Amino acid sequence: MSVPDARIIDRGYRPYDGPRLGPSGAVRSLIRHTAQRVMGLRRPAGYKVLPVLSLAIAYVPAIVFIGLAALVKDASARRGLLPTYGQYYGFIVSALIVFASFVAPEALCPDRRTGMLGMYLAAPLTRTSYVASKIAAVLGLLTLATLGPPLLMVIAFVLQNQGPDGPLGVLELLARVVVSGLFVAALYTAVSLGISSLTDRRAIASAGTLLTIVGTGAVTGVLVNGVGLSEWVFVFDLTGAPFELVRRIYGEVGGLQNTPTIALVAANLGWIVLGGGLIWWRYRRIEVTK
Repeated sequence: MSVPDARIIDRGYRPYDGPRLGPSGAVRSLIRHTAQRVMGLRRPAGYKVLPVLSLAIAYVPAIVFIGLAALVKDASARRGLLPTYGQYYGFIVSALIVFASFVAPEALCPDRRTGMLGMYLAAPLTRTSYVASKIAAVLGLLTLATLGPPLLMVIAFVLQNQGPDGPLGVLELLARVVVSGLFVAALYTAVSLGISSLTDRRAIASAGTLLTIVGTGAVTGVLVNGVGLSEWVFVFDLTGAPFELVRRIYGEVGGLQNTPTIALVAANLGWIVLGGGLIWWRYRRIEVTK
């Protein structure tokens, strides 16, 4: 059987005739791609373990407490078993630290290491829109862990007639949940991405983030308990001060009873500004080959 000769049917480049979404479409695409990469989607199973595990750990306590609330009918016994909304974050602090330290650096480091940053900035993304997209992706994922579980508890408790009394009480509680969740997510996003902007190696960024978060707790503990400084120093503890402020948002007081709320607000906002400023400074000065 004879094989027919190959023929060239057409030549040249075919122009793109699909929808042109502009810079906003590029931003949305980068946010989606970053979230997928951070969560290990469309990647081997090993990349999914830590992000999925950290999010699961954040939701497990809420599911357990909802089950206890449904099973225990006695109000006084239920109050002794269930934490307040402000105390809940103490059960998931490890999950948040794991996500911020080992998962979030995946958003920034690979792009510089592989040279993809230059391709992103070729067009139509700018340095500002690129950084904003990365922050939005990590912030959104962290919000799933900081905002989702308390919202789940609010909905479940309201359906079980164990929530606040009246619509105004529910709205006030929802406002506290949203403010607390967004604040904690913004804090850990700023710290993790701020440190990740300094290196293109994910392992170094993860180690630096973990040492920063855990190290602030160790250093402030030594300064207060060992040296004898005021407990105000604890406002710089990234493992404790954010959750003390969360309890204040819910109208509770934790272990730092002698520390004014304004000091906690200033210190935590300082970490957010420091992390965000570090990202902005780094990506304004970084050299990119397009």
